[in-house]
Amino acid sequence: MSDKHDKKAIGDHRLSPESLMMSYGYRPEWSEGAVKPPIFQTSTFAFRTAEEGKAFFEVAYGLREKRNDETLGLIYSRLNNPSLEILEDRLTLWDGAEAAAAFESGMASIATTAFTFLRPGQVLAFSEPVYGGTEYLFHTILPEFGIETVPFPAGAGREALDAALAEGDRAERLAMIYVETPANPTNRLVDIGACAAVAREHSTDDRRVLVAVDNTFLGPLWQHPLAHGADLVLYSLTKFVGGHSDLIAGAVLGSEELVTRVKATRTFFGSMAGPWTGWLLLRSLETLKLRMTSQMKNARYVADFLAEHPKVDTVHYLGHLSEDDPDHEVYRRQCLSPGSMISFEVRGGEAEAFRVLNALKLIKLAVSLGGTESLAEHPASMTHSDVPPPAQERMGITPALIRLSVGVENPQDLIADLTQALEFA
Repeated sequence: MSDKHDKKAIGDHRLSPESLMMSYGYRPEWSEGAVKPPIFQTSTFAFRTAEEGKAFFEVAYGLREKRNDETLGLIYSRLNNPSLEILEDRLTLWDGAEAAAAFESGMASIATTAFTFLRPGQVLAFSEPVYGGTEYLFHTILPEFGIETVPFPAGAGREALDAALAEGDRAERLAMIYVETPANPTNRLVDIGACAAVAREHSTDDRRVLVAVDNTFLGPLWQHPLAHGADLVLYSLTKFVGGHSDLIAGAVLGSEELVTRVKATRTFFGSMAGPWTGWLLLRSLETLKLRMTSQMKNARYVADFLAEHPKVDTVHYLGHLSEDDPDHEVYRRQCLSPGSMISFEVRGGEAEAFRVLNALKLIKLAVSLGGTESLAEHPASMTHSDVPPPAQERMGITPALIRLSVGVENPQDLIADLTQALEFA
């Protein structure tokens, strides 16, 4: 049902993503004139003829190439569903991607991508720190399948990546460079363009090295990895895109060729998003720019307050990067905004951080991020608790570190809450 040929312009005027979020990929006449697409809550779809069913399966299962004038017909919701197709069309808009694949969780998108493109004996280089679930997948699960995973520190420049690949024959076996930038939870940056250059240098005629970027922290508004040379962009749609802390979902975006391969793996892993999740995300995409802009503005007030508080030792916030910081040049070139994620270290350690977290009244003590409500958590003992303490220390995840996701509340109310909570530090 989804129609990628919907016009993106009025005459010579090209429409912006926030306008296209209201209609792109859907026509009211397809559903009795309904302005909003309905929830296609069905497991299977009826074919008009047996010949049509045969043709649909030939394309879906890769038995033949799709003709230029042909679209993949609806078969079964593990393969495709109108709610999912409309969502995937709209997800491509902010990043300028050719195609998108939606999943039931961010980790499903990461794992499916990894198992699509990595094979035993190959090397995955990845920046650290990353989300704790990603860290476990890379350090523990992928090596069980014969995939060598090689970390390199975020914020240390191309030299750190080159050094990680210099050992043995890693460079000759490199298949993917995976980065999370800004890094979770330290906000350190990774130069996407530099990673793309390394990938090109190590690619051969029969081995293309891919660059995959987890863009969850800045979301599709404030950073566009594909424009800087990345091949794939990944999201936990649970976060800013969903934005209401009421769903779990993920996505992979990129070229038609690469995303088609990811979707083939998704079909047999069964990890695609369902129609209800797809409908919720379509609702959320309509207000994405409004929410992320409000959150970004609020975060500036909160970060400035924290930076001046006597009980706060360090604030990790992109909007405070000084010109002598190695991340500053990358930020100016790669990011469109500092976003709304802040990490800060209270004076002391875990006990002091816990007292602050326990005293919060308006800000919720919870993991996740990017919702309309502000959330605070303790990375060392929560989201990154499976990272060994020596590795946490190396990554800058200290016992005193608190991660704060700033929501859409009045910023003065958030500051008032942090003011009273910090009294307990």
